[in-house]
Amino acid sequence: MIQFKQRFQTLALAATALGISFCAIAPAIAQTSEFPNKTIKIVIGFTPGGATDTVGRQIAISFSKILGQSVIVENKPGANGNLATDAVRRSPPDGYTLFYTSIGHVTNPLIYPDAKYDPIKDFTPIGQILAGPNILVVPANSKFKTVKDLIDYARANPGKVNWASSGIGSSLHLSGLLFMQLSGVDMVHIPYKGAGSLMPHLLAGTVDLAFPNLPTGAKLVDQGLLQALGVTTKTRSSAAPNIPSIAEAGIPGYDMSTWYGLVGPANMPAAVLQLLSKAAVETVNEPEFKERLIAQGFDPKGSSPEEFSAFIQAESVRWGAILKEMKVKIE
Repeated sequence: MIQFKQRFQTLALAATALGISFCAIAPAIAQTSEFPNKTIKIVIGFTPGGATDTVGRQIAISFSKILGQSVIVENKPGANGNLATDAVRRSPPDGYTLFYTSIGHVTNPLIYPDAKYDPIKDFTPIGQILAGPNILVVPANSKFKTVKDLIDYARANPGKVNWASSGIGSSLHLSGLLFMQLSGVDMVHIPYKGAGSLMPHLLAGTVDLAFPNLPTGAKLVDQGLLQALGVTTKTRSSAAPNIPSIAEAGIPGYDMSTWYGLVGPANMPAAVLQLLSKAAVETVNEPEFKERLIAQGFDPKGSSPEEFSAFIQAESVRWGAILKEMKVKIE
């Protein structure tokens, strides 16, 4: 009788403990299985209307269809995307705040002292969406007709050529830095607050050259308003096959891609990450979305979280070395 009572008490305690365990994990299971049960927000660190914003909104529409939940875009421009980056970093890692980020995600901490974040440790990589070239353009009446013309003149006249970018740390800025590093020329950098603000000066010939995104630059080239000297990727773009790459036009080894991808705050639940990663891959592989990217000269990616994490680490190492050599740091 005593043994039976002891066994009964033991079983009762075990059942109680098991019940407590289930109570503890049930909310987590429910939260994951019900995701998403409210509006998802995709943060973009630039103003509405640009190429980044346009693609980001297309992603939001696709995610809404795939996930069966409302997905909105929140533009948070400022400090080359640093304001948006910090806002996402401090958000709950529940999958409801995502960041459509770019190459500045890895270069900003190397340039801006206030960008106190680690692009890997402080975020959860979801997947790379696309990559694509910028394009080296000059005014329509420029004396520079080829990359060789530009290099020869810049070498003979140090500091006499100026080039514009959309801001320090932007892909336009990085393209110009790599150009100077590999060609050995000395040109004067003029940073603007966005690509839109530099274009009137470039068209008027106030600045000598710039490296806008291909969709923006190629459109003005087709209209006869600018001349194209080369694209920044190591090979020609299928969207502009008549424009040589800068590498083949005079700077061997030159290769610069503008890339974009989705990340969330650090420590997102694995099940939520898997669901968002699947949605990202489905979005990139959606025929209409994919064709639209290719038509603009972008290379659709759709990488896994692990692949995107490794890519971000590699980019951090690469640009860390370049920026150090070029002494680019805002004090």
